[in-house]
Amino acid sequence: MRGMGPVVAPEQQATNQISTLRRFLQYFRPYRKEIPIALTLVLIGASTQAIGPFLLGWSVDNLIAKGNLQGLLLLLLLLALIYGLGIWAIRGQIMRVGWIMQRLLAQLRQDIFLKIQSLPLSFFDRSEAGDLMSRLLNDVNTVNQAFGQTIAQMLGNTFSLVGIVIAMLTINLQLGLLSNLVVPLMILTTSFFARWARDKFRVTRETIGELSAKLEEDIGSVREAQAFNRVHLNIAEFDILNAANRDANVEAVAITAAFLPSIDFLNTLATAGVLAYGGYLAFTGSATVGVVTSFLLYVQQFFRPIQILSQFYTQAQSAFAGLERIFLLLDEPSQLNDAPNATEMPAIQGEVMFDNVKFGYNPNQLVLKGVNLHAKPGQTIALVGPTGSGKTTIINLILRFYDVSEGAVEIDGIDVRSVTQASLRRQIGIVLQDNILFSGTVAENIAFGVPHATQAEIEAAAQMANVHEFITSLPQGYTTQLGERGAPLSQGQRQLISIARAVLINPRILILDEATSSIDTRTETLVQTAIARLLQGRTSFVIAHRLSTVTQADQVLVIQQGQIVERGTHTELIAEQGIYSNLYALQLGAANT
Repeated sequence: MRGMGPVVAPEQQATNQISTLRRFLQYFRPYRKEIPIALTLVLIGASTQAIGPFLLGWSVDNLIAKGNLQGLLLLLLLLALIYGLGIWAIRGQIMRVGWIMQRLLAQLRQDIFLKIQSLPLSFFDRSEAGDLMSRLLNDVNTVNQAFGQTIAQMLGNTFSLVGIVIAMLTINLQLGLLSNLVVPLMILTTSFFARWARDKFRVTRETIGELSAKLEEDIGSVREAQAFNRVHLNIAEFDILNAANRDANVEAVAITAAFLPSIDFLNTLATAGVLAYGGYLAFTGSATVGVVTSFLLYVQQFFRPIQILSQFYTQAQSAFAGLERIFLLLDEPSQLNDAPNATEMPAIQGEVMFDNVKFGYNPNQLVLKGVNLHAKPGQTIALVGPTGSGKTTIINLILRFYDVSEGAVEIDGIDVRSVTQASLRRQIGIVLQDNILFSGTVAENIAFGVPHATQAEIEAAAQMANVHEFITSLPQGYTTQLGERGAPLSQGQRQLISIARAVLINPRILILDEATSSIDTRTETLVQTAIARLLQGRTSFVIAHRLSTVTQADQVLVIQQGQIVERGTHTELIAEQGIYSNLYALQLGAANT
């Protein structure tokens, strides 16, 4: 299990929380016109709550005590109108604030998704998909629960509290001060529990991220887990993470469970104090029964918003923990932003040059150590070598998924770092060993790189990829819905659709990563024929483990430990009796046994 991160000092936690809140408040800027309307409704609702106890207390002394039934009926009618206005205002504020919050949270999700899409592949090399999904879904949902559903109440109760305090101090200063004696105790109690809760909620957000990552990984690999009899081990590992998340949530809930009774006790203490001292004042004639009645009602109203605000403050700790994780993700540097003066890549002719390229995923460990290669337009370049030698890294640098550490990668004499990534990649096609298809129709998967392609263009690409007949044999043809990762198609059928996808974008540079592995002989023939058509007139880079598939390549580059150790045609390398020749002889011998 990953660590929970370094321990942060309380002073630093407070600073981080203020910074997080300040940044979160920036999301309210687009709603500057709606916020005053919401605050006006909040003020109206709070005012109606504050005036009620005063009128009720006044009626005790001036209407009930004097037997003024008509005046009492008029007062009740006035209270009905006041509280009716308050209900309308509270309903309006909840709708208006909810409207603002849901759009704000939708923008936050959009920002997270756009950030994930723009991050370089180096970020995903060290991150787990499940944890990223947890930030997008669970952490934003936590913010929604803390702010989206209660912020309207929080604002209303804040204004109500101010109005109640003013009313209490105005009616009777002594009782007002007595009622407020417990406020410092309440602030200290809330601060204590909130500081305690903050750490616990941060742990809950981290453990749910780890749990989501584990869940995503195990669901995606359930076939392998069953095949290798690892189901019981996966269950045991999941139980450990699940228990960690459970324990973290139980501890957080325990804090809340201890917090609310503490606030209730202070509420009861204040009520008893007002009743005792107010009764004494009424007995001595220093205050009327109506004033004491008003104060008892005010004390109940006074602590209700404090309870809600205190509970909200505690719950907000979970939201702040989620926001911290969200903003850490949004602050991840996009290492491969286009250069400020980047231009559009002109139509590619297909010349590719590596000029003394050095590169390492880890700055202290180079994967490529001075690679030089030159592919002329229309040539097929085969990359051969053991796993981890740097073949895929060369492909990644052509696509500019990473930037070189030293040297340069040039296409048609243009450094790929000087052009926009979009204009570069739209002219490069790629067919991988394990191509990913998506939930959607067959036609949508073929048109993945050209979303606005016509049906005729899609079908022409499918015919060139030798997959048209298969598609038309499906129940709904090109509109047949595929499941996750292209289920229920076979590996070979998915490969043919992936080739059709590459055909449709009509790339000038084509990349094939062992495109014929893991498929049956009949499908391999279809794939080889489709690839032969696709290669015509294009510069192609072919990663091959089966050397029989690259005998017609214009150049074969043998790569070991990040360096090109042999280069030439198949015939030339066989004649050299070197590494390539030995590999080919081994594979040929294995095929004949």
